[in-house]
Amino acid sequence: MTENKNEKLGWINGHWGVFKDLKVPINDRGLNFADGIFETILILNGIPQLLDEHLNRWEKSASILEMNSPPSKEWLISLVEDGINQAQLKNINGVIRINWTRGESEQRGIDISKTSLHSFWLEIDSYQPNFESISTIISQTERRNSFSRLSSCKTFSYNQGIQARIEAKNLGFNDALLLNSQGEICCATTANILVKRENNWLTPPSNSGCLPGIMRQRGIELNIIKEALIEATPKDNDEWFLINSLSCRPIQKINKKELKISTNPKEFWLSLLKI
Repeated sequence: MTENKNEKLGWINGHWGVFKDLKVPINDRGLNFADGIFETILILNGIPQLLDEHLNRWEKSASILEMNSPPSKEWLISLVEDGINQAQLKNINGVIRINWTRGESEQRGIDISKTSLHSFWLEIDSYQPNFESISTIISQTERRNSFSRLSSCKTFSYNQGIQARIEAKNLGFNDALLLNSQGEICCATTANILVKRENNWLTPPSNSGCLPGIMRQRGIELNIIKEALIEATPKDNDEWFLINSLSCRPIQKINKKELKISTNPKEFWLSLLKI
């Protein structure tokens, strides 16, 4: 199973295997209704980064959405370590995704059965963090609902982000920025927004409807990043970035406005990890 490093590995129901050999039941609510949560964890030189923070958010999301508690941290940490060995990622970079759904549907419709068992599986693969600059638009078709509890959880449903990304690609851009339901700048399709303005690092507040990203929160806790309302139109000399656990990408263009890039995104991103 581990002889071919190009094979993506996963774990489900007590077994490791390559993706093509692993199965999720077709009546799993994660598949039927996107009724699940996940976390994406970076591995740098064989070491999972901010694992405790990811697992804390995972548990919090399950509680907010009234799901059963996910597997224990102790068990998950042991499984992650085993996965790094299985995927031969001891001294290289990779990514882990852990998944938690409400399990197999026992009946038609969205009503939840109190007796159904939740489902867990893990995916692991090699990966290199991304620091390339990108162009963006502000989506004209999709907005984040700042009042929804879903906005504060990393759920399976990325349809809104997918539609906004398609909108951007159709116009010749790499990605889209999203406003919230009040018309305030919020986040991107898969990342938080950071703005460096007059040597201050700013990010939209948590009540904007942005996902409480791990790297975003890390910067806030280190007193490097401050929450602030950010106008949709960049100011002169602004630097804008998209950041998540796998990347820190400078924005070179928003709609028709060109932005400067002077900060080293990799250096800044690593500073949040204290590497």
